[in-house]
Amino acid sequence: MNSFDIQGYHFLNQLAGHCVWVDKAMEFFAQYSLEIYILLFIAAWFSLPRSEVRQRHALIIMGFAGIIGLVMNVLVSHLWFRPRPFTILKQGTFTQLIPHSSDASFPSDHTTGSFGFASASWGKSPKWITIGFTALALLNGVSRLYVGVHWPTDVIAGVIIGTLSGRLLWKFNSLFQPITNLGLRIFHYGNYECEALKSSKEH
Repeated sequence: MNSFDIQGYHFLNQLAGHCVWVDKAMEFFAQYSLEIYILLFIAAWFSLPRSEVRQRHALIIMGFAGIIGLVMNVLVSHLWFRPRPFTILKQGTFTQLIPHSSDASFPSDHTTGSFGFASASWGKSPKWITIGFTALALLNGVSRLYVGVHWPTDVIAGVIIGTLSGRLLWKFNSLFQPITNLGLRIFHYGNYECEALKSSKEH
């Protein structure tokens, strides 16, 4: 294992186990970021103006960017398996705050998904969405090191893959327009709001 990962890992992980509320906060972000993101997606979808189509399309792209990033991770982890810190470090030299399987450590799936969501929002969504998703992505990356389940380069790779995924998806965003249209139709948003109103008047 390279010195950067060893030193970077211990730099953050040594902070664990000294302050209960910080530990609990980091455990929460490390374990439940997906659930938080689901709530953020739902809040964003329903908080946007009913006529807003472009920003709802951005939410769809954000979701798929995270998924594509995770698919890329599967390919990478099959090409090169890296053991997790707690499987090779000497007991007593680290603090592991959450249980975790001993599957591939590289890249960090949580970080990849988080930055896939966040990066796809950059320049495409309102500031409150962009800031919220990006702040959570940063917290998630740090928390995975803090709780002792990833190496620093796992997280860095996750940032890179997630960001590339988020930017790449916008090159092909038109392919996902039918999915956006389906969501708009279901909730009577955008042009479908007018169709719903017209239909109700006719009946």
